[in-house]
Amino acid sequence: MLVLSEKEIRSVYTMKEAIADIEHALQLHVKGAVENPVRTVIQYPEKNASTLIMPSAVEPIGISAVKVVTIFPDNPSVGKNTTQGVILLSDTNEGDHVACLEASYLTRLRTGAASGVATKKLARENARVVAVIGCGRMAEEQLQAVLEVRPIEQIWLFNRTTERAEQFAKRISKLSPNYTGEVRIAGEANAAVEKADIVICSTRAETPVFSGDALRPGTHINGVGSYLPHMQEVDEVTLQRCSKIIVDTIAGAKEEAGDFLIPEKEGKWDFSLLHGELDQLAAGQITGREKEEEITFFKSVGTAYFDLAVAAAAYKKAVKLGYGTEVPM
Repeated sequence: MLVLSEKEIRSVYTMKEAIADIEHALQLHVKGAVENPVRTVIQYPEKNASTLIMPSAVEPIGISAVKVVTIFPDNPSVGKNTTQGVILLSDTNEGDHVACLEASYLTRLRTGAASGVATKKLARENARVVAVIGCGRMAEEQLQAVLEVRPIEQIWLFNRTTERAEQFAKRISKLSPNYTGEVRIAGEANAAVEKADIVICSTRAETPVFSGDALRPGTHINGVGSYLPHMQEVDEVTLQRCSKIIVDTIAGAKEEAGDFLIPEKEGKWDFSLLHGELDQLAAGQITGREKEEEITFFKSVGTAYFDLAVAAAAYKKAVKLGYGTEVPM
């Protein structure tokens, strides 16, 4: 079995490749070539923490995967990462367990890549300004993906603690060395949103982080932070103003997306208003942006075959380039 660390994965595999691999996996999924059960979530209420278990298989790729991720928000206070995870890859021809990969980075990478695919299809071609609401680790790959698919000239950052936004601003040159535009920090979320062509939301908020009234016509939103039924990043005004709302999977959204479940329970929104799933968008089965002024929203709660797509590709490239540590089993 090959063991791959985050450092090794970063050395061999790029965001550009991840976006292409996610797009390919989406097209396989729409053809019915993917096994992708709804993930299992085990919660630890006393710690506000959870474990996520996500299996999947893609026969054309010849790989199955099981990802196990733990999310413990209080970990930074004791010097540990909030999110920790591993992905086990198995060969679907003979059943060999071929690799174990560090999954925290891959989770952020595949989530960013999925948003990259959505942004390609839904954001205006002339989008130049992006607002990042929530400056944690997840936002790094979200921003990388947007910078990969749109010619961004200005980045606005907002975080509840300004210090974290300032730290994030210093990391942008390392995350995306080719970016030469402006980076600014906003004092309020709405102030960032009202300037943006693209909005990235990646928080653990339980109440909306900006007002839908602040959105300009033509804005595209990527929402990836709220992944449990009680979490909510966007308000019902945002949903009501959107002409197209895309999700990674409808089944996952109905189980986990508080952004939808909370306003649905209050009678302010309904799942029948969804435009469709990301695989349909990637395969051209449903339309992307049609008008300059329409507001669009991609909501992701995560799905296992995205993990498989990037993990399998990173593993195969690592083997080719001689990266990783072989461990006898």
